[in-house]
Amino acid sequence: MADNSFSDGVPSESLEAGRDARATETLTDQVMQNPQVLAALQERLDSVSHTPSSYIETLPKAVKRRINALKQLQVKCAHIEAKFYEEVHDLERKYAALYQPLFDKRREFVTGNVEPTDSEAEWHSENEEEDKLAGDMKNKVVIADKEAAAAEEPSPKGIPEFWFTIFRNVDMLSELVQEYDEPILKHLQDIQVKFSEPGQPMSFVLEFHFGPNDYFSNAVLTKTYKMKSEPDKADPFSFEGPEIVDCDGCTIDWKKGKNVTVKTIKKKQKHKGRGTVRTITKQVPNDSFFNFFSPLKASGDGESLDEDSEFTLASDFEIGHFFRERIVPRAVLYFTGEAIEDDDNFEEGEEGEEEELEGDEEGEDEDDAEVNPKV
Repeated sequence: MADNSFSDGVPSESLEAGRDARATETLTDQVMQNPQVLAALQERLDSVSHTPSSYIETLPKAVKRRINALKQLQVKCAHIEAKFYEEVHDLERKYAALYQPLFDKRREFVTGNVEPTDSEAEWHSENEEEDKLAGDMKNKVVIADKEAAAAEEPSPKGIPEFWFTIFRNVDMLSELVQEYDEPILKHLQDIQVKFSEPGQPMSFVLEFHFGPNDYFSNAVLTKTYKMKSEPDKADPFSFEGPEIVDCDGCTIDWKKGKNVTVKTIKKKQKHKGRGTVRTITKQVPNDSFFNFFSPLKASGDGESLDEDSEFTLASDFEIGHFFRERIVPRAVLYFTGEAIEDDDNFEEGEEGEEEELEGDEEGEDEDDAEVNPKV
């Protein structure tokens, strides 16, 4: 029987490889002659070659040297910007002292220690004329009932649950509050912001002032946020202003059995040798707003935090900033919900702009399609 593994002294495997190579070459020629494939390849090459980094690499050494000089200037600009923000912090401290008498009076009205005068309580609403007409009509019809209701209407002291209502109104805060936190937060009388003194490292302190309660003996709970306003040596171009880099809480002096940040669980243990079972109790962490005063510490020893810890720390910084920038200065508007409506309207406006831009882009695509039906 003849051996077919060779043909004229050439192995069959080599013949097959040669046929495959010729077929591949033929296919490649056919593909490269396709104008659509060539256009797609050219577009791909253009997109790669037109990236900023690839463009910089093509520049002469003399031009690159000048670009490095511009970067040196940019670093100096970042340091000047850092000084600018330090002076802004000084201005914030200065104006905080001017705001404080107004915030002190706000606390007096909220707690009921002081009753506002008629002139202080006068407020003209946007719908004042409509309200006045409606009020006049109502007075003519139900004046007797109104007098009787006024006589029976309770007159609570101050504005009950003022700060607790703000917590309920603001999603960022209400998500932190558990049902067992609510009775404690009803004793919250004021929140204040204190800025670091001149010459001290940049920071601010949130002070939560509580009335006497059955849960802890502290009159004030504090949270200190430490800030940095200088470009990072490793990445100076990332500087965008002061940032919170760490925070410290405080010790809450809980009364016996009232600590809502821990819960007691019972666990059964079986002895391996004797087989006897015993029940032990242990305390484990419990979800609570008051964990806010026992924050995670930012890693300062070079060790990185895990993803969950980084998210928790970033959320903590965001909440602290929100208290300082929004809640404390505009508390009454978050109590009435007006500030929340303004925030919602602003977000909706941004979304509307995005939708319009998307519509414009789609219109441009349609125009292109009309000019070139192949697209």
